[in-house]
Amino acid sequence: MHKMVAVNTPRFGFSATPLTGLWQVQRKPIRDARGFFARFYCAQEFAAVGLTVALAQINHSFSSLPGTLRGLHFQHPPHAETKLVSCLSGRIWDVAVDLRQDSPTFLQSFGTELSAVAQNSLLIPPGFAHGFQTLEADSEIVYLVTAPYSAEFEDGLNPLDPALAIPWPLPASEISARDAQRTLLDAASYRGLHSV
Repeated sequence: MHKMVAVNTPRFGFSATPLTGLWQVQRKPIRDARGFFARFYCAQEFAAVGLTVALAQINHSFSSLPGTLRGLHFQHPPHAETKLVSCLSGRIWDVAVDLRQDSPTFLQSFGTELSAVAQNSLLIPPGFAHGFQTLEADSEIVYLVTAPYSAEFEDGLNPLDPALAIPWPLPASEISARDAQRTLLDAASYRGLHSV
């Protein structure tokens, strides 16, 4: 049975998920009559859960339709990356899939709702594929990453692959041709996934 772990710092609460190394992050905003102030990231505080690599890139995504699927994307070593995913507006269902071949949770997924209102994030370590589905129109996300994008090392899984059986909350209204046409997993492609 998985033992849940929590780590609290002044500006963040970190909750372990059933997939080792994957953390749910709760921001702790300071509120007053004007609104609030919150940190998305603090190197000193994120070190408490093992993130010690410097950030290399910040990405921003907007999807106009609910049900839009993006992912499941990852980069092979040596460009494997940690991602800190947050929702700026709307709501998304954020999913990470464990690709670490030596992990007891290999090819298992974890999903959680992220929203601007909830002030939460998902911290995804190297060795995971990441994707999300928008739950509302005009949803925006920002993700901080520890490695720059590399077209040569970029890869992905089909988000609708029956072998993964990810319970997406909505029917897929939009999905890129590249993501929809990714090869479905079988025994041979399991072995083809890179350990990190």
